[in-house]
Amino acid sequence: MKQLFYLFAALLLAGCSAQSRHNDCVADYPRAEWDSATEILMHTPGQELFDGVCHPSAGLFDHYFDVDKAAYEHRGYISMLEANGIRVHTVSDILSEVALDTLRALAEQELIYDISALPDADRAATDNYKQEVLSQMSRADLIRCVLLRPVVRLFPTDNNTGVTAEYIHDPMMNLYFTRDQSITTPRGHIICRMNSPQRAAETDIIELCYRHLGVEPILRISGEGRLEGGDYIPAGTIAFIGCGMRTNEAGIRQIMDADAFGHDTIVVVHDHKRWQMQMHLDTHFNIIDRDLCTMVSSRLNAKPGEPEFNTCDIYVRAPGTKPYNLMQKDVPFVEYMRSRGFQIIPIDYEDEMHYANNYLTIAPRHIMAVAGQSETYRQRLKEAGVKVEWVPLESLIEGYGAAHCMTQVLKRAAVK
Repeated sequence: MKQLFYLFAALLLAGCSAQSRHNDCVADYPRAEWDSATEILMHTPGQELFDGVCHPSAGLFDHYFDVDKAAYEHRGYISMLEANGIRVHTVSDILSEVALDTLRALAEQELIYDISALPDADRAATDNYKQEVLSQMSRADLIRCVLLRPVVRLFPTDNNTGVTAEYIHDPMMNLYFTRDQSITTPRGHIICRMNSPQRAAETDIIELCYRHLGVEPILRISGEGRLEGGDYIPAGTIAFIGCGMRTNEAGIRQIMDADAFGHDTIVVVHDHKRWQMQMHLDTHFNIIDRDLCTMVSSRLNAKPGEPEFNTCDIYVRAPGTKPYNLMQKDVPFVEYMRSRGFQIIPIDYEDEMHYANNYLTIAPRHIMAVAGQSETYRQRLKEAGVKVEWVPLESLIEGYGAAHCMTQVLKRAAVK
């Protein structure tokens, strides 16, 4: 029965893929992970990172790391991407270019004056004072407001100016993982709804970035929906979307209902382990080419019933129509990938812990991967004909992410 289903799905997709590409693709929005990357959005971390490394666990980081070294590594990664002819947009550059009134409005949202301890009579005056301060801020300080998100807790006093304060930051310390705040489907950009409150405000900045680049997001996940970009991997007529620790079924359903995927088949990959080290699909599964992927050994070799055993639900629609129909449920994920003709390169535990799976594919069989992997893994890639550029990211990976997590690919040129 499974073989008949796979045959039916393959015939359906083969017969409709050309029409689907015509109907669904907009501009050069990525349709497949292996197509050639041409434009990427990134954010080089700065001062906003420091608060996070003071208590890494609360900041969603693995260990302490040097903020300046991390920024240096990130700039080096950008240089390597640009050397491949890829245009890299940075959040900082965009914030330096947006209209001042737009930036000031965002800074006003992020700068908080906590007036709960002040007398009622002082509250209106304090709000006016905030507006006055913001109106005088330089662009650089407005950007600091956005990234550091200061909270000023005000208290009355008989001394000096009559008011004193505690100064607190609620910084966007994870913003450099620009994979997560949005996804870019063949239809356009979707703004995510982050699972962690520490990261919730990041989506506003990314949405501003898209508008500055001249594109309007087609959907924003809301309500009970959760979606993070590390769970989405486009693969031509297929989209893989992880459902587990950071992305939930409600978020995925919102994309389906809005017909915002632009793929004919949606493979919802269920993660039953829910482990921080493998928080997103791209931490244990990734794609290098139309017939080549990687998977960490613990997932590849897992047995049914074990937490590492991934299953998937497969939704199919006729091209250009909706809704998606659930064709099969609880399919073993490894079995499904092999049925699609994928060779799976295993990633052993030592390399997995060094983010070997979190590489960025910039062209067919051409990846940007974290340096420092084992000779065994290097040889496996070489035997599969993969060109690898090894990126030094020793500090940055302590934030629970690597080369893939730090990039939002805005455009790819389809490979003929």
